[in-house]
Parts: sequence; C-alpha cells; structure tokens
Amino acid sequence: MKIMPNRMDRGFYQYQEEFEKKALEVLRSGWYVLGNEVKQFEEEFAAYVGSKYCVGLASGLDALWLAFRILGVGEGDEVLVQSNTYIASVMGITINGATPVFVEPDAFYGIDASAIEDKITDKTKAILVVHLYGQACEMDTICAIAKKNNLYLVEDCAQSHGACYNGQMTGTFGDVGCFSFYPSKNLGAFGDGGAITTDNAEVAEKMRIYRNYGSEKRYYNMVVGTNSRLDELQAGLLRVRLSHMQELTEEKIRIGERYDRELKNDAFALPKRREHANHVFHQYVIRTKQRDELIRHLDEKGIGTIIHYPIPPHLAQAYEYLGFKKGDYPVAEQFADEVLSIPMYNGMTEEEQTYVIEALNAFRL
Repeated sequence: MKIMPNRMDRGFYQYQEEFEKKALEVLRSGWYVLGNEVKQFEEEFAAYVGSKYCVGLASGLDALWLAFRILGVGEGDEVLVQSNTYIASVMGITINGATPVFVEPDAFYGIDASAIEDKITDKTKAILVVHLYGQACEMDTICAIAKKNNLYLVEDCAQSHGACYNGQMTGTFGDVGCFSFYPSKNLGAFGDGGAITTDNAEVAEKMRIYRNYGSEKRYYNMVVGTNSRLDELQAGLLRVRLSHMQELTEEKIRIGERYDRELKNDAFALPKRREHANHVFHQYVIRTKQRDELIRHLDEKGIGTIIHYPIPPHLAQAYEYLGFKKGDYPVAEQFADEVLSIPMYNGMTEEEQTYVIEALNAFRL
C-alpha cells in the first residue's frame, strides 16, 4: 500500500458534483474578479468564524503583510512572533520593514505566553500568534498581555480553520485574523487564496482598498496598494467546501483521536492537547529523536511524511541579516530536528489509517 502524507484529490471527490456545478456556474457568469462569489464567500466565512468582516485576498502571505501595513507597523517597530513558525509568518513582518522578535514555543507548538512579556520593549508594536498545526495558542493570557501593553494582536490562522479556544474561533481574538486557503489547508481552495477577518470596519475597508491597487473607485487610487484579490472561481469553490466544513473538521478530528488512542510506541511522542482548546489537525505531528530512521522505516512501507518545518526562521538564509546563530532558540531548533507530520487528510480510509498505525507501532531501532 502507498499512502501519501496528504491527498487533496480525495477532498475533491467527496463533493465532486457540487464543485463541478459551481465551477461551471462561475465560468458561465462572465464575471471573474470581485463579483458575487467573493462577496458571498466573505459574508459566509465571517459568519462561520464569528467576525463582523472578512476580506478575500490572493494568499495567506498577503493577508499577513497587508494586516501589518494597515495597522501601521513598519520601520523601527518590533513584532513578537514564535520561533518555530513557517517563514511566511515572519515575512509578513519584515516585508513592512519591521523587526521580528522571536519567542520560544510552548509544549503545544504555540507561542509561549509566559515568555512574551520579557520580550516587550518600547519598540514593540504588535504580537503575532500562530495557531500551528490546528490548535489555538493560549489566547486568554495573550489577549490580556496585548491589552495591558497597548499592542496590536494579529493571528496567523493559516492552519487553524475551525479551531477554538474557550469556544471562540481563532481569527476573532485579535485586531486581524489572517487565513490561507492553500489547497492543503483544512479549508482549501484549488489554487492560492487568503483572507483577513476583523471586527474593525476601518481595517476592513482599508484592506479592500489595498487589495485593489489602492483604489476604492476604479482609476482613483488613494494609496500605493497591491493586486491581491481572491478569484471569483476560488471563492465559489471555497463556498462549496465551507458548506461542508463541520463534517470535514469532524472527520479529521476522528482520525486524530484514533491516532491518539492507537499509536503506542515509546520511540516517538504524540501531540499534546491544550486545555480549553480543540485540535482540528491540519497536521498530526509526532516528535522523535530517531526521525531519519523513522522516515526510512515508513518509506520502506510506502508511507509518506513531511517535516513541518526543518529550518526555523531565525536560521533561514533569508534572515541571515538578523544575526542569529544556532543555539539562540534551542526549543525551536529541537522541534525542527524532531517533528514529523504523518498522513492526515479528508477522505483517508480506515484501512489506510490502520496501515499507518501498525507501521508506526512496529518501528524499532
């Protein structure tokens, strides 16, 4: 048996008829940019998340850098962000000329809330939390810190569609929630796509202007904006998937809970659950000091895996200019050396799950 770490085609076949009907509907409409599908998706996604506004964009990275741009975060400002995130989180900060200040992660792979205040300086302007792998950060503590220190709070929700903390969805705690709809996400499009959520009408309006060349009215440009518009076709297809989001989320939770129950091997550690938070399993991430050996073992059995992520941002070549070296953030570096994402996707059969579980339990050095 051959099992890929992710199977995006399965998600298509689950609702093939609906996707194909919607695609033809959009193609036949004759309107392909900023039309009714985008408007409807924005309203439906805002209602799903629990925010007042949603603005569709071209990608999750655009959501991040535009969020900081609109909040006025730039040259001379510092933004606190966890040290174990995907590099796009950090790019959202540095594209604007601001400086990332790294905070080590906690045992749940989110920013360590207890370490945040020690990093705050008079240059700190915002906190960026990343709800990594599908589980929310410790949002009650983080919100209190942001409020106490008069800091903007931005959420990177690229991996946390449907994830909650104390029953409240990610993307609604901060000033701006930033989402990616890359095909592998829990709410994935069939190409690139992104969005922001906010309760601030001014932020939402500015985002609409920035995404469309800085123009509120065609050919009348208020600011130097960008071209970051969610496509009509992608918005329409996302509307189909969003209508099934509850069942899709429940399916991944069931797979994750089965892994929790049946994976039994001291050679690796299972992901921990944060109190007051659910886990929507964008990824199911285990940790092992024998990662290379485990990858080889699974490869021999036809089971694919992915490392999310092998190089922490502070050691990336792109950020050499920040002056960090190996050992500066040991927790993030340890995670980078040990984490391994095992197969997890909608449409994964019970037989495939069993095969993965048996192969992992059989691993021995």
